[in-house]
Amino acid sequence: MNLRPLFEPQSIAVIGVSLHNDMHPSNLIYYKNLYRYPVEAYPVNPKAGILKGERAFSSVRDLPHPVDLAVISARSDVVPAIMEECIEAGIKGAAIISGGFAEVGNSALQDRIVSIAREADFPFVGPNCLGIYSPAYFDSFFIAPERINVPERGNVAVVSQSGGLLVDQMIGFSVEGIGLSLAVSIGNKAFVREIELFDYLEENEETKVICFYVEGFQEDEGREFLKRAKVCKKPVIVLKAGKSPSGQKAVSSHTASLAGDYRVFSSLMSQNGIVEAMDQTELLYFCESLSAHQTSIKGNVSIVTLSGGHGALATDLCMQYGLTVPALSEGEQDFIKKRLRPAITNIASCSNPVDLTGSSTDDDFVEAARVLSEMEQIECILMLLLPYAPGVTSDLGARLSIVSRQSGKPMIAYVPRLEKYRMLIEGFEINGVPVAHSIEGAVHMAQALKKYRTFS
Repeated sequence: MNLRPLFEPQSIAVIGVSLHNDMHPSNLIYYKNLYRYPVEAYPVNPKAGILKGERAFSSVRDLPHPVDLAVISARSDVVPAIMEECIEAGIKGAAIISGGFAEVGNSALQDRIVSIAREADFPFVGPNCLGIYSPAYFDSFFIAPERINVPERGNVAVVSQSGGLLVDQMIGFSVEGIGLSLAVSIGNKAFVREIELFDYLEENEETKVICFYVEGFQEDEGREFLKRAKVCKKPVIVLKAGKSPSGQKAVSSHTASLAGDYRVFSSLMSQNGIVEAMDQTELLYFCESLSAHQTSIKGNVSIVTLSGGHGALATDLCMQYGLTVPALSEGEQDFIKKRLRPAITNIASCSNPVDLTGSSTDDDFVEAARVLSEMEQIECILMLLLPYAPGVTSDLGARLSIVSRQSGKPMIAYVPRLEKYRMLIEGFEINGVPVAHSIEGAVHMAQALKKYRTFS
């Protein structure tokens, strides 16, 4: 199944625009793509007419040439006929935004569009979804641009059965500085499902991490998903809904999916190296961590800080989330101390956590990081930075990230979220070191590296 026309279209037809209501979802989609994206966009309405000076076509058969993708936002009962017209007109795929299918008990209508698509090898996402946000190409979300912050282009692809949760994640990405390669709202996932998306996303060069929000699967589909995720060459992150009986009922009413036995599914994800996020916050941390470091660790971390309290709290959290903070030998501690400035040699504690004290400077952090990055038993370094300390400058993020890049050892930073620390944070992020704005977030980022395992 060729999915490139869905995610990399050069031209689209937006079917269902209104000639009288510019706030209609189809109109929002059409205007957004007409004015803001490089894709060639055509409006389609049975009555034809003019939309802000642009010709609206009565049918896709009347378009100047076959387009790559149809975005369908029309009444559910007319969708089968629209699909048949799209196929006759040589369109290569569709995003069906319309609701009113299996999620409301109208399974026969959904089965009909699946039958049409299967016979013609016509891929579509949906129905009952927001569709596709492909940063370099187009956006089928019926959300006005001023109502959402979209992330920068990056390397994380997000596939979600819920359009609302997908938008939440995109807003979170924009706040945290996580880049997005593709966002797909699959809704009822009647035809193109998670399994079909693996092939495209695994081959897509811009995508380094694949993230799923899953409500449920049809019979035997969950097993196939796990088998495919296990052999994926890229990290796979999953947030699963339907953990409780009430949640399972909500899943069924939302997208007509079968939630299944969550405990069994969760256990199998862990066994197969799939990174399970327990909530939206973890999902955000895990995406940010693995977008920077597509690597796996056994769980041994070193903590570097200038505050003993921060170090102690981070150690407790590491223990809570299955990470290890191994003690350093006296020889190793002495070696670190010899690299520090004489002014702090007698007051710094280097046992792990490495507490450089409030008298430390950028140079002390850099030297400690260099020594720790050379220790074989240390797999990841957590840098807990307090930028209000007098010896810490805005250059430290860039300097520490160079140490991480040179050694190849994952580094994760904690920096409080304040605009005045923006230069320090950007020094890390521009150079590939993820930054959390809570200590727990930094530990979750390290946890993601432990949860991710490769099978080769």
